[in-house]
Amino acid sequence: MSVPTKETIKRRTISDMKELGVYKTQYGRIIDLYSELVFQFLTLNKKFEEEGYQYESYTAAGGAKKSPIVATLESLRKDILAYSNQLCLNPRSLESVTVIEKKESVLAAALASMNE
Repeated sequence: MSVPTKETIKRRTISDMKELGVYKTQYGRIIDLYSELVFQFLTLNKKFEEEGYQYESYTAAGGAKKSPIVATLESLRKDILAYSNQLCLNPRSLESVTVIEKKESVLAAALASMNE
Protein backbone atom coordinates (compact mmCIF):
# COMPACT_ATOMS: atom_id res chain seq x y z
CA MET A 1 0.00 0.00 0.00
CA SER A 2 1.42 3.34 -0.98
CA VAL A 3 0.96 6.46 1.08
CA PRO A 4 -1.15 9.16 -0.59
CA THR A 5 0.50 12.53 -1.08
CA LYS A 6 -0.26 15.47 1.16
CA GLU A 7 -2.15 17.10 -1.75
CA THR A 8 -4.29 13.98 -2.23
CA ILE A 9 -5.10 13.95 1.48
CA LYS A 10 -5.96 17.66 1.30
CA ARG A 11 -8.27 17.18 -1.70
CA ARG A 12 -10.03 14.24 -0.01
CA THR A 13 -10.41 16.23 3.21
CA ILE A 14 -11.98 19.17 1.37
CA SER A 15 -14.26 16.80 -0.53
CA ASP A 16 -15.35 15.10 2.71
CA MET A 17 -15.99 18.46 4.37
CA LYS A 18 -18.06 19.63 1.41
CA GLU A 19 -20.15 16.45 1.55
CA LEU A 20 -20.73 17.03 5.26
CA GLY A 21 -21.61 20.68 4.66
CA VAL A 22 -18.87 22.07 6.91
CA TYR A 23 -16.28 23.33 4.39
CA LYS A 24 -15.24 26.98 4.17
CA THR A 25 -12.29 28.34 2.23
CA GLN A 26 -11.15 30.14 5.38
CA TYR A 27 -10.19 26.75 6.85
CA GLY A 28 -7.33 26.41 4.35
CA ARG A 29 -4.48 26.70 6.85
CA ILE A 30 -5.93 24.21 9.31
CA ILE A 31 -6.68 21.81 6.44
CA ASP A 32 -3.03 22.13 5.34
CA LEU A 33 -1.83 21.31 8.86
CA TYR A 34 -4.25 18.40 9.17
CA SER A 35 -3.16 17.03 5.77
CA GLU A 36 0.51 17.24 6.75
CA LEU A 37 -0.15 15.40 10.04
CA VAL A 38 -2.10 12.64 8.28
CA PHE A 39 0.67 12.32 5.67
CA GLN A 40 3.34 12.04 8.39
CA PHE A 41 1.26 9.49 10.30
CA LEU A 42 0.68 7.30 7.23
CA THR A 43 4.34 7.52 6.21
CA LEU A 44 5.60 6.59 9.68
CA ASN A 45 2.99 3.87 10.08
CA LYS A 46 4.15 2.29 6.82
CA LYS A 47 7.76 2.41 8.04
CA PHE A 48 6.68 0.91 11.38
CA GLU A 49 4.97 -1.94 9.52
CA GLU A 50 7.98 -2.50 7.25
CA GLU A 51 10.24 -2.73 10.30
CA GLY A 52 8.05 -5.48 11.77
CA TYR A 53 6.17 -3.34 14.31
CA GLN A 54 9.22 -2.96 16.54
CA TYR A 55 7.49 -1.27 19.49
CA GLU A 56 10.40 -1.43 21.96
CA SER A 57 13.97 -0.30 21.78
CA TYR A 58 16.72 -1.06 24.23
CA THR A 59 18.65 1.48 26.27
CA ALA A 60 22.40 1.50 26.80
CA ALA A 61 21.74 0.13 30.29
CA GLY A 62 19.98 -2.88 28.75
CA GLY A 63 16.41 -1.92 29.62
CA ALA A 64 13.53 -1.68 27.19
CA LYS A 65 11.56 1.44 26.39
CA LYS A 66 8.90 2.46 23.88
CA SER A 67 10.51 2.95 20.49
CA PRO A 68 10.68 6.55 19.22
CA ILE A 69 8.49 5.73 16.21
CA VAL A 70 5.69 4.45 18.48
CA ALA A 71 5.85 7.62 20.59
CA THR A 72 5.72 9.75 17.45
CA LEU A 73 2.77 7.79 16.04
CA GLU A 74 0.87 8.19 19.32
CA SER A 75 1.51 11.94 19.33
CA LEU A 76 0.45 12.29 15.69
CA ARG A 77 -2.70 10.26 16.35
CA LYS A 78 -3.69 12.65 19.16
CA ASP A 79 -2.97 15.71 17.01
CA ILE A 80 -4.94 14.28 14.07
CA LEU A 81 -7.90 13.64 16.33
CA ALA A 82 -7.78 17.22 17.63
CA TYR A 83 -7.65 18.67 14.11
CA SER A 84 -10.36 16.32 12.85
CA ASN A 85 -12.56 17.59 15.68
CA GLN A 86 -11.93 21.18 14.59
CA LEU A 87 -12.76 20.31 10.98
CA CYS A 88 -15.88 18.27 11.95
CA LEU A 89 -14.49 15.15 10.29
CA ASN A 90 -15.58 12.63 12.87
CA PRO A 91 -19.06 11.64 14.04
CA ARG A 92 -18.79 13.07 17.53
CA SER A 93 -17.66 16.53 16.45
CA LEU A 94 -20.12 16.60 13.57
CA GLU A 95 -23.03 15.85 15.90
CA SER A 96 -22.14 18.88 18.01
CA VAL A 97 -22.34 21.24 15.04
CA THR A 98 -25.55 22.53 13.60
CA VAL A 99 -25.12 23.34 9.95
CA ILE A 100 -27.26 26.36 9.18
CA GLU A 101 -28.90 26.14 5.80
CA LYS A 102 -29.49 29.42 4.04
CA LYS A 103 -33.18 29.94 3.57
CA GLU A 104 -34.60 32.05 0.81
CA SER A 105 -36.16 35.23 2.14
CA VAL A 106 -39.86 35.87 1.64
CA LEU A 107 -39.03 38.87 -0.55
CA ALA A 108 -36.65 36.84 -2.74
CA ALA A 109 -39.25 34.09 -3.12
CA ALA A 110 -41.93 36.65 -4.09
CA LEU A 111 -39.66 38.29 -6.65
CA ALA A 112 -38.69 34.90 -8.09
CA SER A 113 -42.35 33.93 -8.46
CA MET A 114 -43.07 37.20 -10.29
CA ASN A 115 -40.38 36.41 -12.87
CA GLU A 116 -41.91 33.04 -13.71
